[in-house]
Amino acid sequence: MLHRYLEIAATPAVQAARQSYGSAGQYARLDGTLGKDGPIRNDRLGEAEAAFVAERDGFYLGSVSETGWPYVQFRGGPAGFLRVIDERTLGYADFRGNRQYITTGNVAANDRVSVFLMDYAHQRRLKIFGRMRIVDAGEDPALATKLAVADYPGRVERAVLIEIEAFDWNCPQHITPRFSQSELEATLTPIRDEIMMLRAENERLRLGAMPAIS
Repeated sequence: MLHRYLEIAATPAVQAARQSYGSAGQYARLDGTLGKDGPIRNDRLGEAEAAFVAERDGFYLGSVSETGWPYVQFRGGPAGFLRVIDERTLGYADFRGNRQYITTGNVAANDRVSVFLMDYAHQRRLKIFGRMRIVDAGEDPALATKLAVADYPGRVERAVLIEIEAFDWNCPQHITPRFSQSELEATLTPIRDEIMMLRAENERLRLGAMPAIS
């Protein structure tokens, strides 16, 4: 198969669903069954993917329990807290939280994870399949320090590494645009400045129009 992400996702049941609903032909080229296209492996992050990851201030992380139940959590932090270690590896610092350790427990039994990164403002999303490895901070202090978030008061308990198996840019058609406070600031700041300028100008005109007191 040409597309590594679809190779992982296209289980026999998924392929049967495509046949049933008439979309099998749509994926034939990426399946490598049509044409002589070169490899489109999507198994190493390029410059566009690395830049996209570095700009995110959060992502969704999916894992699967030993009983087969999926678990999804949101990981947030300052932009860039999810680090691109190299073209095949992501990493982030895991701080002490509510101590449920659901993801930590899940990946101890099954290291497969799904990472979902959203850019609501520009209607873009990047999906990643990977394998997660959790390293106690005491076992590798240098790695924990490397992934630590500057000026964050929490103590790093674990370093988390995700070895990338494949990625896919998903269709943006139905992504509802949403904006964070920092994203809005870039637009609102010049508007606020203009409002202040107009208010000052109005005040000058008002004072200029006031009749002189004899």
